Amino acid sequence: MKLSIYNSSQKEEIKQLFCNTFSDSEGETEGKLIGDLAYDLIDITDSNDLFIFVATENKKIIGSIIFSRLTFETQISAFLLGPVAVQTAKHGKGVGQALINFGLQTLKDHGVQLAFTYGDPNFYSKVGFAHVSEEQIKAPLALTYPEGWLAQSLVSEKVAPIKGNSSCVEAISKPVYW
Repeated sequence: MKLSIYNSSQKEEIKQLFCNTFSDSEGETEGKLIGDLAYDLIDITDSNDLFIFVATENKKIIGSIIFSRLTFETQISAFLLGPVAVQTAKHGKGVGQALINFGLQTLKDHGVQLAFTYGDPNFYSKVGFAHVSEEQIKAPLALTYPEGWLAQSLVSEKVAPIKGNSSCVEAISKPVYW
């Protein structure tokens, strides 16, 4: 397995990966929704506000993760992980964890201070994320699953509270994703 930053020629393959993976686990409607989200993140988000990583085998994408900028009222460099997809046949083989760890290290190397995600605490805790309350750090939109608001510091042991509001990039700034 090879881990790398994506290149623009992989945009359609990434969309299809997200669509197929989420269709397999959540149904066709969710597959289309998340496939479109991945495509929109790539297509309309400024490249300075985006990190996209892929895992490949035999030059085929088997996993992909997307980090997009999360902005606060204070000067903190933060990115939001999501969505994440690994081919269904590759689940449970460490592809997602390896890809996330690779992405987090790359973010750290680029001076990013905090990483956030909104998802399954049981999975994301394996790669260093921990629950943060909205009293500590406000999410960009109303959360339907508050336990899934997770963060990790890339520069210290603890995630310090952040005052004020946050905002995310346009593509993911829709209540349906939160």
